[in-house]
Amino acid sequence: MRNIPIPVDTHRLRFSCAKAPRPRLLDQESGKIKTDKQGNTIYETVLLAEDEFGRMELVKVGTSGEPPIVQGQDVVPTGMIGYTWEQTRNGELRWGVSYKAASIVPVSGKPGGGERG
Repeated sequence: MRNIPIPVDTHRLRFSCAKAPRPRLLDQESGKIKTDKQGNTIYETVLLAEDEFGRMELVKVGTSGEPPIVQGQDVVPTGMIGYTWEQTRNGELRWGVSYKAASIVPVSGKPGGGERG
């Protein structure tokens, strides 16, 4: 499967931080943390995405470095792209879309705030 980046039009969605950022683990047993090519820790944040019709979806979004956001805050992911993936585990094919963003910032632009205006 080719891994072509798919741009996400975040302007048509409203995002809230459902689960605060945490370092992404490569291995649960060893506790090894995933890093990017420059050695920065990759953080994983669970966002609640809502469209104009009120449909909602939880998405995990990776970023290089820790986003200055907290749970419950309205946020804006910038430069968000999706990548399709597939893997076979125990003979069963699994697939999905993983998401990365250049950054995730509070709507207010201030960490810990985030009131949407």
